[in-house]
Amino acid sequence: MEYYFAILLFAFTASITPGPNNVMIMTSGVNYGVRHSLPHFFGICLGFPVMVILVGLGIGTVFERFPVVHEVIKVVGVAYLLYLSWRIATASPVSLEGGQGKPLTFWQAVLFQWVNPKAWVMVTGAVAAFTSVSNGIYLQVLLITSAFTLAVFPCVAMWMTFGLGLKKLLKDPSHQRVFNVSMAVLLVSSIAPVIGELVQTYS
Repeated sequence: MEYYFAILLFAFTASITPGPNNVMIMTSGVNYGVRHSLPHFFGICLGFPVMVILVGLGIGTVFERFPVVHEVIKVVGVAYLLYLSWRIATASPVSLEGGQGKPLTFWQAVLFQWVNPKAWVMVTGAVAAFTSVSNGIYLQVLLITSAFTLAVFPCVAMWMTFGLGLKKLLKDPSHQRVFNVSMAVLLVSSIAPVIGELVQTYS
């Protein structure tokens, strides 16, 4: 249960932080309204978990055949996530203005996940950090997928429905800095059990 909570925390933090999906759905909600943005919303919320399970199971097969690859990727993944946390915490305030001409369709949003760099970081980071070859890789991938499914709906919905207010709030550089630092702290907290496991293994 504690480990699943860590996965949920990771999924929530990764899903709620600013990124291509969130900025685009926020802009769509502001410009076109919630109703017209629903296809885009469901494309993200269903397309991303599908990506998680397909990528996760593919990586899981490699991990089962070559366990050392799993350990290497776990160490690299944790290191990268710590670097990502630092980048989030120290990021300069950025413009959250979007440039969409019209709302994305459901299938456009689904396909966008596969070219979204943040989505790839989230998937590979979660699979590398929260799986263990000895404990049944496929079940673990399903648990990670379920965690992201639970997290992505409310997180993306928040950006879509409250986008205007959040956009106004984050336009203030000081507010954006506080938000970024808070998300960075949550991101580090979410991988703390994995860091502890690595320290215990290699100390």
